[in-house]
Order: sequence, then structure tokens, then C-alpha cells
Amino acid sequence: MDKPKVVLGVSGGIAAYKACELLRRFTESGHDVRVVPTASALNFVGAPTWSALSGNPVSTEVWDAVHEVPHVRIGQHADLVIVAPATADLLAKAAHGLADDLLTNTLLTARCPVVFAPAMHTEMWEHPATQENVATLRRRGAVVIEPAVGRLTGVDTGKGRLPDPGEIFEVCRRVLARGGTEPDLEGRHVVVSAGGTREPLDPVRFLGNRSSGKQGYALARTAAARGARVTLVSANATLPDPAGVDVVPVGTAVQLREAVLKAAADADAVVMAAAVADFRPAVYASGKIKKKDGQEPEPVALVRNPDVLAELSAERARPGQVVVGFAAETDDVVANGRAKLARKGCDLLVVNEVGERKTFGSEENEALVLGADGSETQVPHGPKEALADLVWDLVAARLG
Repeated sequence: MDKPKVVLGVSGGIAAYKACELLRRFTESGHDVRVVPTASALNFVGAPTWSALSGNPVSTEVWDAVHEVPHVRIGQHADLVIVAPATADLLAKAAHGLADDLLTNTLLTARCPVVFAPAMHTEMWEHPATQENVATLRRRGAVVIEPAVGRLTGVDTGKGRLPDPGEIFEVCRRVLARGGTEPDLEGRHVVVSAGGTREPLDPVRFLGNRSSGKQGYALARTAAARGARVTLVSANATLPDPAGVDVVPVGTAVQLREAVLKAAADADAVVMAAAVADFRPAVYASGKIKKKDGQEPEPVALVRNPDVLAELSAERARPGQVVVGFAAETDDVVANGRAKLARKGCDLLVVNEVGERKTFGSEENEALVLGADGSETQVPHGPKEALADLVWDLVAARLG
């Protein structure tokens, strides 16, 4: 089989050096990569580096190898174009159809999915001109990944940092997997909860669960690749932040409720994939509970935590909001799932069987998705991303 053809555009920002890692991810996973830098990008990383890492020639000009018509052919033959980093200047040129070098010509001729990974100072990203250019590109079907928050050039910190190259690669991989399918969540805001809450017993102990957060993170990554603005409420997960996703870290069920309700105020869909503790200790010991020789420990009294899924379902923040729950069951999976769907009042419930060697911490999952409309969708054993894609298919259908 032919290798998928990827064009890696690199524009002139300090984050250009990070594109070397992105290039390595593509080449090592079997993609044929053509690097097309801008002239200013070569001030940060030279052409010999790009050529050596990709195994393909590198040029910035439409005048090189004219007989091959590179300004047309490169875009025509690509399966994916990813620009990382994409500067404010590059985004402006792409939005307005300017074509003064090989990269901008390639963007005009490409009929494959196009992904932009912006990187710039916060003020430049937030400027109305940049935001209008981003909105224009998204309306045309491009995926523009939200920048990360962190250290920028010099001493500045804020939104505008290039996301982790490994996470940009994951977005591109999902976009490639969907082929030429339009980003059907473009213009939507979705909220995903992930991980497992921890309810403190004393300063060193807590009641928790085995959830790794991998399914919730797969849902967040997949939604971003489908064009959504994603808020990920992450409970104690130790996974890298997905590219283009706003991550809100929380610890307890009460903190998770507060963060989810706040984010859900303008959300089109909320997917509660986190394992939220049903109970918490009634009393928090301010000092470590000591073991006493010859004495049994005092029983730990528990109180109920708020039912976030039921609250979201009963009090929709906006008309048409789709709410999805997850049910982790150890027995009578289908019967318990149906009962929970009716009790919670959500639109969809993803039911799976869990245990020490099932689902928690695994890269794979299988589930039955129950709909409030009586539908049932079986998801066979496979990658958690496959389940995530199916969930968003069902959500998108309900969003119209």
C-alpha cells in the first residue's frame, strides 16, 4: 500500500524547532512527508535538517523544479496538510488566499484535510484580526488547533504556545483516519469529564477508583480533531494535555461538579466519562489517622456526593444540549445500564463492564451505547478512540 502523503508546512516562529519532533512522529509511523517551510522558517531550522529527517527535497520557492509544477502538485497529491507552527502572518495569508511562496500555493491547491497548529504571543492570538482569520479557516473546513497555555518567548507566559508535538500528531492521525470527512463538530463547544475523583480521608489518604482517564482523553482528542472547542475537566489523570483542548484539573467530586456546571453553561454537549465517587468521608481528619496497637480502627462514615450527571440532565443549561453518561458495571451490565439511563435522564449512556483487567487503564474498550429514544449501539472490542468516534457520531446526529 502507498504511504499516506503528508505535507508539513512550517512557518517562521521560534516553535519551528518543535516541528522536527512532529516530523519524526510521522516518518516513524510510516507516512511519506514533504516539508514545505517558509523562507523565514529557515532562519530557525535549516533546509538540510528538514531534508535529512524527511528523506525528501525541501524548497520554499515556486521557481524550484518548475517542470514538476510543485506549487500545484504538492497540494494535489497530499492526503493531509499540517502547518506547525502556524504564525499570525501565515494564518492571515491562508484566510485571504494569498499565495506568495510554495507553502501558501500548496494550501490553495490542497483538497485534502488541512490542520493548522498556531503558535504566537498571547496578544497576537487574541487580536480580533487573528480571531477572524481563524474563524474564516474553520468555516471553510480546516481544523485550527487551539494553542496551549504556557511559557512563550522570553519571560512571557500565556495562551499561544505550540501544543506538544506528540499531541498534534494524535489530532492529525484522527483527521487522517476520517479521510475527507468534514469536521462535523465545527462551531460546537463540548465538555468532557475524565479520570477518577479522590475523596480525602486525611492529609495522606483518600477514597478513589482505578480510572486512568484514557477514555475521556480519547473523547477530547477526537472532538478536537472533528473541529469542536473542547473543555476537558480532568480528575487526577496523569496524561499529557490533548492538543487544542482547554484542560481544567480537579480533585474531588464537588470540585468536578463545580467545573463541569461552569463549563456546561454554553456547551452544546456534555460527556461525563469521569468515574465520579458516589460517596465521600463524612469527616476529614486534619491529621494523619494513626494506627493504635491492640485497637481496631474507627469505622469510616460516608455521605453521598452530588449526582452531577442527573443534575446536568434535569437542568439543561441551554435548549438542545446533549448529555452523555457512562456506566461502569461489574454484573448485570445491560439491566443495570437501562435502569441507570432511566434514573439519570441523559440522552445517551455508554455501558461497559469493568474490573481489574477490563477497561480501567487499558488502551481498548468495548461498550453498549443506550439511547433515551430506545436505540442500542454495540461497540466491539477495540481502541478507545473508536468508541470515542462512535459517541461523537451519535451526539452529532442529535445536535443536527
